This record gives sequence, C-alpha cells and structure tokens, in this order.
Amino acid sequence: MSASVWGCQSREKGAGEENVPEFVLTYAENQAEDYPTTQGAYRFAELVKQRTGGKVEILINAEGILGDERTVIEQLQFGGVDFARVSLSPLSEFVPELNVLQLPYLYTGAEHMWKVLEGEIGDSFLGSFEGSSLVALSWYDAGARNFYNSVRPIEKLEDMKGLTIRVQESELMSDSIRVLGAVPKQMAYGEVYSGLQTGEIDGAENNWPSYESTRHYEVARYYTIDEHTRVPELQLAAQSTWDKLPEEYRIIITQCAKESARYERSLWKEREAQSEQNIREAGCIITELSKEEKSRFQAAVMPMYGKYCSDYVDMIDRIVAEGR
Repeated sequence: MSASVWGCQSREKGAGEENVPEFVLTYAENQAEDYPTTQGAYRFAELVKQRTGGKVEILINAEGILGDERTVIEQLQFGGVDFARVSLSPLSEFVPELNVLQLPYLYTGAEHMWKVLEGEIGDSFLGSFEGSSLVALSWYDAGARNFYNSVRPIEKLEDMKGLTIRVQESELMSDSIRVLGAVPKQMAYGEVYSGLQTGEIDGAENNWPSYESTRHYEVARYYTIDEHTRVPELQLAAQSTWDKLPEEYRIIITQCAKESARYERSLWKEREAQSEQNIREAGCIITELSKEEKSRFQAAVMPMYGKYCSDYVDMIDRIVAEGR
C-alpha cells in the first residue's frame, strides 16, 4: 500500500502544482485491514481527498502499527498522530464523562444507543473534549460486548467466579469484572490470544467480529451473549493538527467523518451477522443468558453507576429515558 500511495503522489506532482497535497496526515487504527472500522477509515480518507481536491491526504495505518489505543491517544495529544479511531474505554481515562457511555447494561439495545448518540445527548458528549488536546469527529459502531472464556460456559452469575478476564485499560471495566466475581487483567489487545493460549487469562470480552477476526475462538470456545456493554467508538483528531487546518478543510473533514461513520455502521451490521454465523459453524459453545440471570448481572454492577458517574446522574436518567 505504501508504494501505491507514494506512486500516486508522484504522478500527481507531475500533473501540476495544484495537485500537490498541502497536508499529508496520519491515521491510527488497531484493527485488521478488512475490519469495518478500518474500512470506515479508508472511506474517510477517500472522501477528504476528493472534497479537498487532493489538498488533504490521510494515510491509514492499520493493524496497530502505530501502537495500542492508549499509546495512540497520547500521540494524538502531542501531535505525533493526526487522526485515529479509538474505543471509549481507554479514552475515558482522559475524558471521564465518557464513563457514562460505557456503564454496563445501560442500553436496552442498539436502537436505544443510536437514538442517544445521534441526538442532543450524543452531541453534548462530542463537545466534552475541551482541554483534552483532542477533537471528537464522529461515532463508530462496535456492537455489543459479550464474555468468552476457555474454561466453562457462563450460564449464571456464579459461573464468573474466579475466572481471570482480560479488560481494556479502564478502571470502570476492571471494577465491573470484580463485582461479577471474576478477576480483571488489563492487557493490550494484541496480547490476548497468547494470554488465552498460555492460560495467563481465562477469558476476555468483546463483540462478534473481534472474537472472530482475532481468532480468539480457537483458544476460548465458550461465548456467552449477555451484551453487558454497547461501547461506541470515536474518530478523533489531534487538537494541534486541527488548529493548523484552514476552516474550510475542518468543515469538509467533519462532514466526511460523519459520512464515513454511516458507512462503517452499515458494514458493521453485515460483518456482525456474518461473524456470528461463522463462529457458530466453527462449533463454539454459545450461551445466551436468560432474562432472570441477566437481571442478576445487572444488579451486581449497579454500584459502578454511583462510583464512576455520580456527577452525571441527570445525564444517565436522560439516556435511560430515551429507551422507554
């Protein structure tokens, strides 16, 4: 891809000065090339290049080559990376208000979440980054996260007891695992497969496409559908990069980010269904929590609402109300 990109630039320069990019910017993505978020990033870059007449070129760096998400966020803050797609879990360590959106069992389903994110509530969260050296551009879909492990099916709350579960770099998620009776272990995404393989961890939690694309199902074949979180993801820009861009380019980039988000969301829906089908056909043991057991899980994690989001009770109430 690198050769292709630079070859393209060389041809543009030969065509005339007007085709030389004014800005060549970097974009960090930790997922594989064919993953919906990565494909959304490529669509974003394509749209920006088209609508700026080639004056802004964004180079996508997928598969985590620029570092894990926490590292990428830090690079964004000092301008080492220009754009990125990151999960809210590590991001909330820098913007605490985002903890609200990853509270366990907050939504009744996908429709409820998107009603929240695409309305005034979602816009207020996008505007909450002041002072973080980050600019929030658009929401990306990441589906619902479920538990999986290599030890046993999780059919009831007691089945969580003693399992060592990998979580993202998030104290809220770590505490949520503890109150469910398991042992949390914060671990970089790229280390999870070997951790499962060696027994350093018993399990993890993620959505269907991630479970499949990382091949975690090969070493952790028990998958439990509990949908404990629906944590959206964000496209971000570095504030230092944003401040250097002319206003007309900022407007175009924001529009393109939102368009790429709609594209990613459509890809996500297709990929999620296909991944679930593939996992089932691979012979994994799939368990769906009963309504009664899910209520027990919900009750167990309620202390997290007060511990992490006591300052945002009104916001939580508004989100819950949107699902009624």
